[in-house]
Amino acid sequence: MKPSNPGVLVGVVVVFAVVTWAFLQGAYASLPQVPWTAIPTFLLLAIGEAYTGWLTRGRIMRKEDTTPPEPLVVARLAALAKATALAGAAFAGVFAGFFIHTLGMFDIPGPRQDALVSAGSLLSAVLLVCAALYLEFCCRIPGDENGQNQRPA
Repeated sequence: MKPSNPGVLVGVVVVFAVVTWAFLQGAYASLPQVPWTAIPTFLLLAIGEAYTGWLTRGRIMRKEDTTPPEPLVVARLAALAKATALAGAAFAGVFAGFFIHTLGMFDIPGPRQDALVSAGSLLSAVLLVCAALYLEFCCRIPGDENGQNQRPA
């Protein structure tokens, strides 16, 4: 499994932001307000993934009083990290599109609240992506610089 490519994640954010912004040009008035619940949800997921990464890294590095993790568990955590990074980038793009669209209407109370909530959701989605990339990093084998398993010849 190869490490996540940050360029692909940025591309996903940009594509989803543009598509969301284009969609909102004609449909924003008929949509409900942006829910604030995405902010704590993404933050809790980010804390969970970062903590899991920290614990996993300690076990992989064989810190004192830890047992080595099962290889299949580490592979599943790496797959979870890759999926979370991609999903977080998609959500960050959606909230970026909402923020860009509502930024021009900041003097109106409803869109102002949508802009603030979407900005907070965007930041929490970016934190989720960072935590997922950290978990992915923590699942690497020590001495494996590019994420590829090095086997003896």
